[in-house]
Amino acid sequence: MSPSLRVGVFVDAENIKYNGGYQMRYDILRRFAARLGGTLLRLNTYIAFDRERAKQDPEYAKKGRYYQQMMRDFGWKVTVKDVRRYVDEDGNINTKANADLDMAVDAMTQAERLDYVILVSGDGDFLEVVGALQNKGCRVELIGFKNVSRQLQRQVDAFHCGYLIPDLLPIYYESRNAWGKPGSCVRGVCTKWFADKGYGFLRFLNHISPDLWITDPREPDSPYISVFCHANELAEEVTEELLYNRDTILEFYLQESEQKDNGLVANNVRLAFAVNR
Repeated sequence: MSPSLRVGVFVDAENIKYNGGYQMRYDILRRFAARLGGTLLRLNTYIAFDRERAKQDPEYAKKGRYYQQMMRDFGWKVTVKDVRRYVDEDGNINTKANADLDMAVDAMTQAERLDYVILVSGDGDFLEVVGALQNKGCRVELIGFKNVSRQLQRQVDAFHCGYLIPDLLPIYYESRNAWGKPGSCVRGVCTKWFADKGYGFLRFLNHISPDLWITDPREPDSPYISVFCHANELAEEVTEELLYNRDTILEFYLQESEQKDNGLVANNVRLAFAVNR
């Protein structure tokens, strides 16, 4: 695709943090946004910061500053929303740092100079924003993890489950994980399952590619790989019902097949998440 394609990314960081995307890697997100070869014109993320807590907790303040600087080092514009405290009718203290309005306004005003917008959120409040961006001629795609609005998924031009994007969300117990290599841990979905035969096939995205639409691993340009899986490798929690549901995200290890040259088999298959169960 032409580098003249103008790309904008808008990240609802608080929504992502509390809905499965904690520790999301902004460098990988940037690579994903650039996969079509366009110009990354806007990279905006909106985060919350509790200044009152920072005064009492030096460690929190230190981590907050480091996190913000890390994102800026990756080329992101960071909009910080101060956490505010409110006392409800029962005298309970509640906190709030809602960046939805700021993000919506920025997306709408900056859309005049964008061709392609990626929203990173699961909040259904952005439904009308997506429609308005599309009416301005923008292609709008969505990245989310847990609790992603179904209406929002249907409204956007494409939805990408963040769990399935290679390395976007680190596998915390595999610090040196080499996604897609034998011995590595990946996340994918079940594409076929033969309960009477006791085996099936899983599929995972091997690398970030402009050809995500080529989902058939048999096609030479497909970035996906099919993996054989025996029923003995399934954790108890992975039921047949979940396997038949394409919203079920599985986490598994890759091993070289002893039966097929250059083939892979799945080991230690467990449930990562069943989206919108």
